[in-house]
Amino acid sequence: MSGRLQVPAETVRAQVVAVLTSWGMDPELIRTTAEVMVETDLAGVDSHGVSMLMDYDSSRRKGKLNLQARPRVVRENAVTALVDADAGLGHPAAVMGMEMAIAKAKDLGVGVVTVRNSHHFGAAGYYAALAPVHGLIGMVTSATRTINMVPTRASKALLGTNPLAFCAPAGRNRAFRLDMATTTTANNKVRVYGLNGRTLPEGWAVDGSGQPVTDPDEASRLIREGKEGGLTPLGGRPETASHKGYGLAMMVHILGGTLSGASFSPLRVRTQKAEDPDNLGHFFMAIDPEAFREEGEFEADLDDALDVLRAAPPADPALPVLVPGDPEAAARETRLREGIPVPRRLADQIRAMCEGCGAPYLLE
Repeated sequence: MSGRLQVPAETVRAQVVAVLTSWGMDPELIRTTAEVMVETDLAGVDSHGVSMLMDYDSSRRKGKLNLQARPRVVRENAVTALVDADAGLGHPAAVMGMEMAIAKAKDLGVGVVTVRNSHHFGAAGYYAALAPVHGLIGMVTSATRTINMVPTRASKALLGTNPLAFCAPAGRNRAFRLDMATTTTANNKVRVYGLNGRTLPEGWAVDGSGQPVTDPDEASRLIREGKEGGLTPLGGRPETASHKGYGLAMMVHILGGTLSGASFSPLRVRTQKAEDPDNLGHFFMAIDPEAFREEGEFEADLDDALDVLRAAPPADPALPVLVPGDPEAAARETRLREGIPVPRRLADQIRAMCEGCGAPYLLE
């Protein structure tokens, strides 16, 4: 039996829609959520697309998720807004937040929107990439539920992967697109390695004494139990500047969590009941380059910078120098043509979930 399936994007979309529909989620919210999840898989971010269904199902069964959530604005002025996600999945509230930031930036040059009372919203890069479509710069950060990052010099995890995304429009080049965790790797990538039976690269995870962990199941256990060890900050170890990833993670939380009034996971879990919403926070900013430059100047200068980077002599002739956004664009082209790879182990989990909730299983 093959180790993975190659599933057309529209079939993956239909599977997501079928599952969310069986849960009784609002159709409008389903459309938005499915769009974000499928585009995330097409971009090659396997850790944040259809593979998240089991995690969402777990939250649903615990009573955490409001499947009829209606995100609403609770505070607003000309350039800022605060949105309450109504304890629903983060995707609809995040799209709303970024679209509000874009509209404000188009009117006044800049827009900043925060979201609170949310859940996991997928890949931050999806939302930042909405801005360049309108000729704007986009930046997104998010607080996280899972506690998995071991701060520099600590023996146990206290922070999350705390993602940061930044996109900027170019002219003749595709938009610059940075989408990264502030840990050395994303939490769900550890799970994806386990689904594919692969060994973790050394430096992604450590135990309570700071020693490397390369077994993805053992790393997942450490993260799940939360007693010691976990993922390393960007940089890996203190001697390779892990303090920089640690600092970035706190910056991300301050913007996404503290500014919005959302929770800080190490504090929340002390009193949280199993059925309590995650109360995550997100941050969205859009900037109009024309507030600073004449029309087209920003894009032309960014084009020149991107051209210089792509023309850099590679250390390995077989591996040309890329810029952020190139891998996602290449993955999307390939996956639209060949399908989205779904590990057999993940497909089996989705099949079992479908049997449990009454949704049709569509991946095969």
